[in-house]
Amino acid sequence: MAAMIKKVGVIGSGQMGNGIAHVAALAGLDVVLNDVSAERLKSAMATINGNLSRQVAKRIITEENRKQALGKIVSSETMDGLADCDLVIETAVEKEEVKRKIFHDLCAVLKPEAIVASNTSSISITRLAASTDRPERFIGIHFMNPVPLMELVELIRGIATDDATFDAAKEFVTKLGKHIAVSEDFPAFIVNRILLPMINEAIYTLYEGVGNVEAIDAAMKLGAHHPMGPLELADFIGLDTCLSIMQVLHEGLADSKYRPCPLLVKYVEAGWLGRKTQRGFYDYRGDKPIPTR
Repeated sequence: MAAMIKKVGVIGSGQMGNGIAHVAALAGLDVVLNDVSAERLKSAMATINGNLSRQVAKRIITEENRKQALGKIVSSETMDGLADCDLVIETAVEKEEVKRKIFHDLCAVLKPEAIVASNTSSISITRLAASTDRPERFIGIHFMNPVPLMELVELIRGIATDDATFDAAKEFVTKLGKHIAVSEDFPAFIVNRILLPMINEAIYTLYEGVGNVEAIDAAMKLGAHHPMGPLELADFIGLDTCLSIMQVLHEGLADSKYRPCPLLVKYVEAGWLGRKTQRGFYDYRGDKPIPTR
């Protein structure tokens, strides 16, 4: 079954989706990148080309590799374009009802033997699988952001995921040159179960006036050798995504230590979601980021 994954569908052409398409095409797989907007697909292809070109400039890949990878990716605005894929990975917004709708529409056109995966960073794989017609061929494949640079992929089995699907997913991830961490199907899995409470605590530290944005980020970069400060990282991830993951942890584990910081909620309500909206804990509209608090 592992050998059958030759054509991969990716639903969503945002940062995660175009990154997955990038690494899959570079590994020699045929890729169908799906989104509802032609403009978004065009932008995603430009991003992929730019990222591949940077890899060429750094001599990570050759110019021929870049051309071959781009030739492996086709775009589609409809689910029908995914009909003959062997594996389809969903990378939509971290909202369960949105993902369920996608899987409903996808399964209506997908061939019966195909594997369906979610790139969810926190939502129950068992629950998502139950909303499909193939829970035994459903699995969590959680890539880290940015996908071309980050070495790790979390694999998460739902209660119904069969061994053949798990083995095929392992083979696929290995083919991409990534390392695998296998997680049980608990809220937020491994990476975000540890990372997001740390970010949330940093936001509480700001909220309570223990330190300002610059002090908190400098403390963790210089005092703990983190490559990015927690507030800078929150802006990079997206504050809406951070809030969604904390809500999943709080609701799923019923522990007050996972309560989202009110300041995080306020920023999301204001539409200050980080880099993607040009404002979050930093304001990105000028020549260099400036703390907003």
